[in-house]
Amino acid sequence: MTAREHAGNTLEAEKVRAKPPPLYKVLLLNDDYTPMDFVVVVLQTVFAMTREKATQVMLQVHREGMGVCGTYTQEVAAAKVDQVIGIAREHQHPLQCTMEET
Repeated sequence: MTAREHAGNTLEAEKVRAKPPPLYKVLLLNDDYTPMDFVVVVLQTVFAMTREKATQVMLQVHREGMGVCGTYTQEVAAAKVDQVIGIAREHQHPLQCTMEET
């Protein structure tokens, strides 16, 4: 912050706090056709998870119907969703991925 003098008066810069961007959860949805091993590989590839963490998330998706893959800004979350869907389509699996604001 800097202060300037103008005609004998001191002007001070106003403190402005920018709000952090909203965050979005990327969710993987369960289906009855996509192999569990494929889901683990997708989680490792797109979300840089370890095999152990990817297996935990895959099991959560399998048991609960969905699982959180990560939390990101809107642009990054949308890109991750597109990557997952693209890889799934490329390998002819119906795996679905979505995002929602936290």
